Amino acid sequence: MQQQTIGLIGGSGFVGVHLANRLSAAGHRLRVLTRRRGTARALWVLPAVDLIEADVHDPAQLERHLAGCDTVMQLAGILNEHGDDGRGFRRVHVDLPRKVVATCRLLGIRRYLHMSALNARPDGPSHYLRSKGEAEDWVHAEAGADLLVTSFRPSVIFGPGDSFYNRFAGLLATTPFVFPLACAEARFQPVYVGDVAEAFLRALADPATAGARYELCGPSVYTLREIVEYTARTLGLCRKVIPLSDRLSRLQAEVFERIPGKPFSRDNYRSASEDSVCQGECGLCRLGITPMAVEAVVPGYLAGHSARGRLSALRAFPGQR
Repeated sequence: MQQQTIGLIGGSGFVGVHLANRLSAAGHRLRVLTRRRGTARALWVLPAVDLIEADVHDPAQLERHLAGCDTVMQLAGILNEHGDDGRGFRRVHVDLPRKVVATCRLLGIRRYLHMSALNARPDGPSHYLRSKGEAEDWVHAEAGADLLVTSFRPSVIFGPGDSFYNRFAGLLATTPFVFPLACAEARFQPVYVGDVAEAFLRALADPATAGARYELCGPSVYTLREIVEYTARTLGLCRKVIPLSDRLSRLQAEVFERIPGKPFSRDNYRSASEDSVCQGECGLCRLGITPMAVEAVVPGYLAGHSARGRLSALRAFPGQR
């Protein structure tokens, strides 16, 4: 594959770090735009990576820092916003891609890869899904001979450093005996972050992927209750998961909405009303990628949450406490 200079928007986040590693290993030069350079230490050691502090919402800064790039990959996204009116989601998921695409056109950048989400559509049940869907449809409508667009629609993404299995692991460790769970029967098809990064890499190498939208899912479907129970077993914790009714799930969302960090929000509740399961052709398979199973990856990085994992770490590094 021809080596390129690639601009990464949202490249210091969970998926971005994994993708930057893959792109760097493939010999590409990267410009990673981030609000704070100190939050992206995992990228400091990568060769041919320029980590740039910038306000990506400022068109002038986008123009300055993306000049000379061959491709731009837009990964920026949020799972929750301040308040519950959709403005925070629109700013990141709709307004930012519009500015990035406008910058690509201004600079003559012909390749744009876009991170969307499974179930994203303008009439979706949540602000998150509606804003993601509006942006996805818009960037494809803007595509043309001068701008080749590919988008990706993943289910929940897992892997080292994720905020899904790791978050439940932390909650389970601090919740004794019983674990009340909202939206327990919601279904997910978790996809490995390494597979998502590989999908971007393969689409970059294949011009025939221009115009395509790829649903990205793992090989298995689980209810949220099954996911939490599996996490507890993996950690060696005895917890009884208590599924909450729809009314209590809504109530939990109302309460957790007001907790710092919003571990579960009203918008999360609305998103969970639809199963995050691939309906069409396997996007990873279309790209020649065999999806990685949860069971092959998750135990390895959840080990650090368990007492056994901490004990092993102390034995390996007896001088650290």
